[in-house]
Amino acid sequence: MKAIITFLLLFSSVFLLAQSEAEQLAQQQLDAYNERDIEAFLKPYADSVKVFRFPNQLLYQGKETMRPRYASMFENTPELHCTLVNRIVFGDTVIDQESVKISEEKTFGAIAIYKIKDNSIIEVYFIQ
Repeated sequence: MKAIITFLLLFSSVFLLAQSEAEQLAQQQLDAYNERDIEAFLKPYADSVKVFRFPNQLLYQGKETMRPRYASMFENTPELHCTLVNRIVFGDTVIDQESVKISEEKTFGAIAIYKIKDNSIIEVYFIQ
């Protein structure tokens, strides 16, 4: 019985660690987004990250394709801010419900789904 309990504790610790790593990467990019720091924002992403419009429309691929899109948005949208409304972490997937403020007059809701592998965000799916 002790062996089973030990195994379950070890298994749950490994699972929680994986969740924690995935959540840390999602939070790292969110914090950098709100600071409009392009280098810190891109750091958690894999070089070959794929960005989709949910469910499967590929918008673009690669961190270097992502860079000018977000750098321009960070530079040209001084009131840009993303508020995390809800987060679900399930293994290597993080699902964020967000409220994105563009200006005093414009805020929209979005869902971002982050897929994590090898300590990097490898895919992102957006629902707006």
